[in-house]
Amino acid sequence: MARILGVDIPRNKVVTVALRSIYGVGPKVAEEVLTKAGIDLNKNSNDLTEEEANNIRLLLEGEYTVEGDLRRQIGLNIKRLKDLGCYRGIRHRKGLPVRGQRTSTNARTRKGPAKAIAGKKSIKSMK
Repeated sequence: MARILGVDIPRNKVVTVALRSIYGVGPKVAEEVLTKAGIDLNKNSNDLTEEEANNIRLLLEGEYTVEGDLRRQIGLNIKRLKDLGCYRGIRHRKGLPVRGQRTSTNARTRKGPAKAIAGKKSIKSMK
């Protein structure tokens, strides 16, 4: 099993798919890295040699922002928005959707599981 940038690349997968397990590497970046390294796109991740894995590692470290650096950069960007007190920063602070989605229904991923409101009872028809 190849280990690139502190991430174990999955076995028995095509290399273009296996590289996507690295944070910040998607289909396009994986394809670019493999073509620059001169590795067949349909090669299996089990068949990677140490030299090929090292070439991939060097390309990712040199030309792309991935894994820890990317996580840190995104975290700092969010912190900057929070410190500025701009609309997006306030939404991040409150844990609400940032990009204009509705919140009266949906938005359960950002808001967390629904909580029951204490003392709220359904209105029954009075006769």
